Amino acid sequence: MMVARLKPEKLRRKYPLTSHHKSLVDDCFSEVIYLPTHHDATSRLILVSNRASYVLEETMEGISGRRAVSGLVSALEPLIMEEGGVWVAWGGRLAEETAGEGRESRPGLLVTNGCQEPVDGLRLEVPFDNPHYTLREVFLTGGEVDGYYHGLANGCLWPLCHSFLEKCSYNPDEWVKYVEVNRKFARIVVEEAKEGDLIWVHDYHLALAPQWIRRWQPKARIALFWHIPFPPYEIFSTLPWARQILLGLMSCDLVTFHLESYKENFLKCLRKYFGLEAQEGYLHWGNHTLSVQGLPIGIDYRKFQEAAATPEIQQRANEIRKTLDTDYVLFGIDRLDYTKGILERLRALEIFLDRYPSYQGRITLIQVAVPSREDVPAYQTLKRQVEEAVGRINGRFARNWQVPVRYLYGSLSQEDLVAHYLACDLALVTPLRDGLNLVAKEFVASRVDKRGMLLLSPFAGAAAEFTEALLVNPYAPGEVATAIKQGLTMPVGELEKRLTKMQSKIKQKDAKWWWQQMKTHFPLPTRRSGIRSETPKLLELEQTKERKSGSNTR
Repeated sequence: MMVARLKPEKLRRKYPLTSHHKSLVDDCFSEVIYLPTHHDATSRLILVSNRASYVLEETMEGISGRRAVSGLVSALEPLIMEEGGVWVAWGGRLAEETAGEGRESRPGLLVTNGCQEPVDGLRLEVPFDNPHYTLREVFLTGGEVDGYYHGLANGCLWPLCHSFLEKCSYNPDEWVKYVEVNRKFARIVVEEAKEGDLIWVHDYHLALAPQWIRRWQPKARIALFWHIPFPPYEIFSTLPWARQILLGLMSCDLVTFHLESYKENFLKCLRKYFGLEAQEGYLHWGNHTLSVQGLPIGIDYRKFQEAAATPEIQQRANEIRKTLDTDYVLFGIDRLDYTKGILERLRALEIFLDRYPSYQGRITLIQVAVPSREDVPAYQTLKRQVEEAVGRINGRFARNWQVPVRYLYGSLSQEDLVAHYLACDLALVTPLRDGLNLVAKEFVASRVDKRGMLLLSPFAGAAAEFTEALLVNPYAPGEVATAIKQGLTMPVGELEKRLTKMQSKIKQKDAKWWWQQMKTHFPLPTRRSGIRSETPKLLELEQTKERKSGSNTR
């Protein structure tokens, strides 16, 4: 097998670093600390993510937790409930900033009801009424949340990966916070992990954490699942810290994406920056091997099918239609984010009502906008724009006090969500860009009646699987309006045929299938020695000279 090898020489860097930033990053990519390693024949699952499965709150009675509502939690918690293990994440509580300038930020003692708590957060057995796994809390300060989460993660990496370059902010101070917080997460992971455990890091918030974990625990088995799109090289290369992000991911044994196209984008970046060529999804240098795979996340298909078949939820679906008192029901539920295409969807409905006036007074769109990043001015502006559009459309097309848009700024319970899936004639899943979109899969799984159609953006990752859906460009609202008409008038036989095919796909590749595939690609425990010399170092790599003459790394 041909392998690409890296020759030592200082890499060129286009963007200068502050002294604090350089110190942090150089330390990240050169330090080796051999922490004591636990030996246990039984490997556990160590999940690592930004937000926890529970939101922890301080009350007069002590610490309480309420289950978090997010796609990541709904996908991962059933797996750790079955497997057991430890979930390392931020539970939402803030600590005071005590670090001086130029030092790693560490929270001070929290004071809860007069009692001081350790700086590294609590270890809680959850669910509280029937424990199945351990939640290890990570404390973040307000400054860290602003710089790492609101700043670098969501003000830079999120728009970058969704190809919204005009919304990216490349702030060196926020990058420093991102490095600090990734180090903090990694430190707690190595405290929890035993040799042979499966350390599974999730998403773009923690792209550097694998590098720290590898340095501190060289024998660790590390995987990372990237939940959002991975952008093309031409877009990713605009990031001043693109190399550092790639090096963090290269410290894993396994990196997975929803789609093959995201995987290929990632591999092209490795080729351009480091001259690494993949052979059947594997990259080799020194004695380190990285597996890169495309594995779309699955849902708990049976859970949605069983819920949709219960008399209580079917009755609730009937009540929804009766309350609306309309002939046709459209349904959309999205986190309030510019990538979700809510404004474009509302514009399409407006065109639909203008183009097909016979539907005026006979159709209702239920649009649920789940609150997101409410402190960020751009999201406050988006919320105002959405609400103004709802008001304009309802003002124009209300008939006999029946309005075409029912808008909820909030969230739905799992049961109520399934009831809405059952109640609608057409589900509108039309993001401008989306890593996968689990709403599409949940809707299809819930339609036990083989009725209702999915209108889906081709820019959602789920479109790669759901070729039977009505695929339509959300940037062309006139085409969306036409597709709405097509979905509402589709013959029953065709509806059943399309839904049956889509249900077969998600039943076969459900959450359990996804987890089994992940475990298949995880490396087996080894007795290998530390890989200090083979792990890519930020300042000691060069691109190989084997590429064709004239190629450029930037």
